[in-house]
Formats: sequence, structure tokens, C-alpha cells
Amino acid sequence: MKASSFFSKEQQAQILASVREAEMETSGEIRVHIESSLKGDVLDRAAWLFKKLGMHKTAERNGVLFYLAVNDKRFAIIGDAGINAKVHAGFWDDISELLKKNFKEGKFTEGLSDGILLAGKHLKIHFPHRKDDVNELPDEISFDKIK
Repeated sequence: MKASSFFSKEQQAQILASVREAEMETSGEIRVHIESSLKGDVLDRAAWLFKKLGMHKTAERNGVLFYLAVNDKRFAIIGDAGINAKVHAGFWDDISELLKKNFKEGKFTEGLSDGILLAGKHLKIHFPHRKDDVNELPDEISFDKIK
């Protein structure tokens, strides 16, 4: 299956609405990248994409990438150094477990949306939204191979 057609337009809109809602609570920046297939290690690929998408360039180093390889049914959540310096070691585990549970039931839209909202809720503790907050990264889903 092609990544860009895995989610319907309505499902993509629901995921993006979750990104916007989560970012209303935190100065953290959240992006979603979906690929058709994965070659290699899922964390290595997500980390490479994180940098390639410029997510490490936020002022507070508080970007989060949700990565999904649809045909391989693999995913990763990558947070930047600013987040990882402030949160406990298992910070990403709750979010990962939520995604796993939903994905096993075939609920990919719900899994991503719920995971994104939970990430926003958790990030709010360390990176609350400020009145002067600027949206530093685009609120869009990127698809397939980025070179």
C-alpha cells in the first residue's frame, strides 16, 4: 500500500486536528511522517527523518516525530534533546503502548490521534504553551521517502 493513500483525506484531517489540538497545550512541535515501507531499523530511520525534516531546529529543542511505515507495521516516536533532558526514562513508553494497542486493532487513525494528544498532554508539563508561542514547524503529514 502506498503511504499517501493509507489514510483517507478525512482521516488525515483528524490526525492534523489532533496535532493542532496538542500544540494548543504545549510549545512542543509535533509532526507525522508516513512511509510505505521501511528498510533497516525503525529508530534509525525515524532519527534520520527527524533531522532531515529540520525538527531539531526548534528554539527549545522540543520537537516530536511520529513515524509510521505502513506496510511493515512499524512505528517510532522520536523526541528532541530538550524534551529528553527533562522527562523521565519511560516518558515515551505510555504513548508507544497506546499506539501499539490501537494499531493491533487496526485503529491507525485513532492510535495516532490519541498518541499525539497524549504527547501534548505530557509535554504541557515541561513545555507549556505561551501567549507568544510561534508555530515553528508545519502542521502537515509528510509522506514516503525524503532524500
